[in-house]
Amino acid sequence: MVILTDVLGVLLDVHLLLVIVASAIYGLVLGAIPGLTALMATALLVPVVMFMEPVPAIAAIITSSAMAIFAGDIPGALMRMPGTPASAAYTDDAYSLTREGKAGLSLGAGLFSSVLGGLLSALVLTLAAPNLAELALQFSSVEYFWLAVLGLSCATFVGGSSLLKGVAALLFGLGLSTIGMDPVSGTPRFTFGVTNLLGGLGLIPLLIGVFAISELLRTVTLPPTDERRAQPAVGSVSAGMGRLMWRHRREVLRGSTLGTLVGALPGAGADIAAWISYAVTRRSQKGKDPNALDQKVERLISAGAANNASLGGAYIPATVFGIPGDAITAIVISVMFLKGLNPGPTIFLNNPTAIYSIFAIFFVANLLMIPLGILCIRTFGLILKVPRTYLTPIILLFCIVGAFSVENTLFAVGIIAIVGLLGYFMEANDIPVAPAVLGLILGPVIEQTFMTSMLKSGGDVSVFFDRPLAIALAVVTLGSWALAGALKLVDAAKARPVLT
Repeated sequence: MVILTDVLGVLLDVHLLLVIVASAIYGLVLGAIPGLTALMATALLVPVVMFMEPVPAIAAIITSSAMAIFAGDIPGALMRMPGTPASAAYTDDAYSLTREGKAGLSLGAGLFSSVLGGLLSALVLTLAAPNLAELALQFSSVEYFWLAVLGLSCATFVGGSSLLKGVAALLFGLGLSTIGMDPVSGTPRFTFGVTNLLGGLGLIPLLIGVFAISELLRTVTLPPTDERRAQPAVGSVSAGMGRLMWRHRREVLRGSTLGTLVGALPGAGADIAAWISYAVTRRSQKGKDPNALDQKVERLISAGAANNASLGGAYIPATVFGIPGDAITAIVISVMFLKGLNPGPTIFLNNPTAIYSIFAIFFVANLLMIPLGILCIRTFGLILKVPRTYLTPIILLFCIVGAFSVENTLFAVGIIAIVGLLGYFMEANDIPVAPAVLGLILGPVIEQTFMTSMLKSGGDVSVFFDRPLAIALAVVTLGSWALAGALKLVDAAKARPVLT
């Protein structure tokens, strides 16, 4: 009770509250601009937080990153430009709802599922951090390999009706992910002497190209119909959201659980969490129309909750053992060391008020996301009132600026143009782009963990089956492949005409 009283005293400090509000606005603005990710927002804050006290410094990073992760959903829903890689998992569903005149439903479901996911992960962070961190530390490169391969299995669920096209798109994405330096030996691959390709194809320019540029091409090639006129207004973002979240409480709980668990694994991040949650929810909709309104909302809620829940999960190994869960918590750990808050088990004994104040800030930041998120949605929602004739060049300008701001080269602008044409070609031929994006995200993870495991074992492949956790993940992964194949055979048998 003494610690709780001290934490309340810290949270009621006017200076801390002003820092949280200012960081929230900053995170929302940067997150809603395509190309400016939560990691970039955090990195830009470091010179500022160096002059703050320890708790306000960490509060600024927590609040801005949480807001930026949610705000990445806004351009995805309004312009089909995912602000963060994790938002790409459900960009198509969110944007299709907007095109149907349900932008308020799309953005409201994303906002409130993000808040609930963040709150539930904060609860787990506060109550069960040491136990979950212990589990996360048992993961070696072998377990991460199987986890990434399991993530690739999601392609069978997000690839649409054609398994062959889904696998082809996945292999295409995996192929693109091999461009650049070998992660182990450092040998250039498929660069053709182009120095700009040594670092690989940047993920943000690729996402902008495959989603936004391809959509712009699709729009300008349409005849002048209602598609070319201004979309309806956003509408109410909060109306009926309480009932909607309660009706889809299973999806909220599923996404929050998966997001927290995957986020607690060092290096996994929100990308894998969102894709796995999206695929699991889509798999649970087997036999239902995937284009139905309710099914789209279910997938959006589940992946949105996982997206934000992964942030709280990443702080579990960071605070308990000082091991970064992702790039953002790596920055947080650095700031904590500089401020004298050495992360690790002893922090709960030496600085209990500070660490529990940091946990409490997660609750404050996620609750503050509701009013500020609605305000941000309203502001950015004004673009829906702009006629398509004027909106298209504005979106194109955002695409160019977003790609250039990440890579600082005109080469990235050329990448979005080429990838945009490829994305347009794929969608015109009913080839899903989601598996390709999945391959781009998980390809480097699979390659690095596989090579690391093989180097440690001296080339012995049995290393992938000699640990209990590895065996469990291998069984789940291979079982999902077998199940997907069996279901396809059953569907084919049902579709075969019966001769009489």
